Amino acid sequence: MAAEKEKEPGRMTQLWRVFQMTRKADKWIVPVLILVFVVPVALGIVLPLTVITGGILTLVLWILSGIMTGVLLVLVVLGNRAETIAYKQIEGQSGAVGAVLQNGLRRAWQANEYPVAVNPRSRDAVYRAVGKCGVVLIAEGPRSRTKKMLEDERRHIARAVPQVSIHYLYVGPDEDSTPLRKLRKAMNALKNELSKAEVLAVANRLESLKKPGAMPIPKGMDPMKARAPKPR
Repeated sequence: MAAEKEKEPGRMTQLWRVFQMTRKADKWIVPVLILVFVVPVALGIVLPLTVITGGILTLVLWILSGIMTGVLLVLVVLGNRAETIAYKQIEGQSGAVGAVLQNGLRRAWQANEYPVAVNPRSRDAVYRAVGKCGVVLIAEGPRSRTKKMLEDERRHIARAVPQVSIHYLYVGPDEDSTPLRKLRKAMNALKNELSKAEVLAVANRLESLKKPGAMPIPKGMDPMKARAPKPR
């Protein structure tokens, strides 16, 4: 008898897991969440009683608005903090850039979690993404070791799509490198020059010219599913 597929965890279960992960890494998250919830609720009670005139209905509406605002702020703060912690946990690991490309980009981008070039010894890698700005090559590793890999990949791409702009981004230990948590923002900040149809055409063209025998490195971790390390 075939094993039954495990059901996807519900939204509340996912939120609880995110909260548990965040609480293990950030001791201040609980008081911060309490504060961002209590403040709008308190304002929803105080304002209609002291400043705004109205009856019971007005008071109830303000309290409900305060509660909804508080819940929204809790979700926003928890999500942002959990994402920051998760990025810190995977930063510097092989495949971290692939995780961001696979899970953190908008649909306007055509990208893959697997690199287009890998150094088997150092595990330095080059990833490729195609967007409205053109082609973005992201190096994962020190600039001194990945610069030549980027140049080789740039020449390969330039022969296939000579009219498309090619951009470089470095994610590594160098001071001028792009931090992993800011990679998505850096990519979206590049100037647009292609239409949606052109992005798809360029991505398909490059995918059809994929180098034979490329060595993929293990899949990167999903920043939103990374778990805090267990205390020793």
